[in-house]
Amino acid sequence: MNNPFENIDARLSNIENLLLDLKHKAPQSTKNSENEELMTVQDAAAFLKLSVPTIYGLTQRAEIPVCKRGKRLYFSKQELSDWIKAGRKKTLIELEQEAETWSNPNRKRSNLKK
Repeated sequence: MNNPFENIDARLSNIENLLLDLKHKAPQSTKNSENEELMTVQDAAAFLKLSVPTIYGLTQRAEIPVCKRGKRLYFSKQELSDWIKAGRKKTLIELEQEAETWSNPNRKRSNLKK
């Protein structure tokens, strides 16, 4: 019969290594869950610095990303941040570069030939 106390040091060492691995992985999972945090209408209004009726109006017109479960609305913090960034206006330099690209005579115009 094997004595369980003979290999206790090896087992304790394995447990310690597993605990250290979990400790180092915990901040990453916390960071991901923070980005996927769900907010209520009131939380979303505070986050966007808008009124609650404005949030309801944007939701009704499908202009804002929202999840609906029953009568409740939920907003993802990450999706709201992305939505805000998508509304970014281009600078004059970016607009000029885009116009230059479109007006360049050397550009292929396969759609216009048809």
